[in-house]
Amino acid sequence: MEKMMIDSPKILLVEDDLTLGDWVSEYLTEQGFTVMHCTRGDKVMACLEKFQADLVLLDVMLPGLNGIEVCRQIRQKMQTPIIMLTARADEFDEVIGLEAGANDYVIKPVRPRALLARISGALKQNTPTAEVSSDIQHGDLLINIEANRVTYQGNEIELSTSLFAFLCFLARHAGEVVDRDTVFKALKNREYDGQDRRFDVMLSTLRKIFNDDPQKPRKFKTVWGKGYLFVADAWTNEKQNLL
Repeated sequence: MEKMMIDSPKILLVEDDLTLGDWVSEYLTEQGFTVMHCTRGDKVMACLEKFQADLVLLDVMLPGLNGIEVCRQIRQKMQTPIIMLTARADEFDEVIGLEAGANDYVIKPVRPRALLARISGALKQNTPTAEVSSDIQHGDLLINIEANRVTYQGNEIELSTSLFAFLCFLARHAGEVVDRDTVFKALKNREYDGQDRRFDVMLSTLRKIFNDDPQKPRKFKTVWGKGYLFVADAWTNEKQNLL
C-alpha cells in the first residue's frame, strides 16, 4: 500500500557526497518524507525559496559556501529547523554550529535510526502546541511567546529557535535548578546521554547575548553536578539595584 505523501514533511538535504546523499534521500523517502537534495552551499537559499522545507539537513563541508555560513544565511530569513551533518566530533563544530543557529547535529557515519530520531525531535520542537501562550517577564526581560519575541531593557534581542526555546524553558523555571536530563526531555524529546554539551554551549551563548559575566554570572548560573539556574531577580536594571 503506497504512503500518502501529500502532507509529508519536506526535508532539504544539503550534502555534496553523492553516495551518502542518495542513501539518505532514499531512506528518508521510505520513512514518508519528501526530500530535495542540494549539493552546493551557495545554492541552498534558492532551493529553500522553491521547496519551502520543514527541516534542513546541512553538511558542514560544502563547495560554494560552507555549512556554518549557510546556517547563518538561513537564520537571517527563517526559523526552519536545521540539523548539521559533520564528520568531526570535536567541540569546534558543536559550538560554532549551535551559535550559528543550528538546532541539532549528527556525527557521521550517519546511523539511520539515530538520524530519524533527531529529525522527529526537531520537527516536534518546531510544532506549535496547544499550551496557552503567555508573556514571561523578569525585570527588564520580556518574552512574548506567541510572537517569538524577546526584549531586554527596551531593546529587541534576536535569538535562534533553539536559543529562544531554551531561554523560555529556563525563564519558566526561574529560581529552580533544572538538570540536563529534564532539559533534554523537554526540548529534544530524548534523554541526556551524559556527553552532549549543546545546552552548556547555548547557556554560554545566552550569557554573551545578555552581557552576563561568564566568570561571575548573575543571570544564568551553572550549578555543578545539578544543572542550570535562571536567576529571576538579576534582570532588573543594574542602576536601579544601586539605589
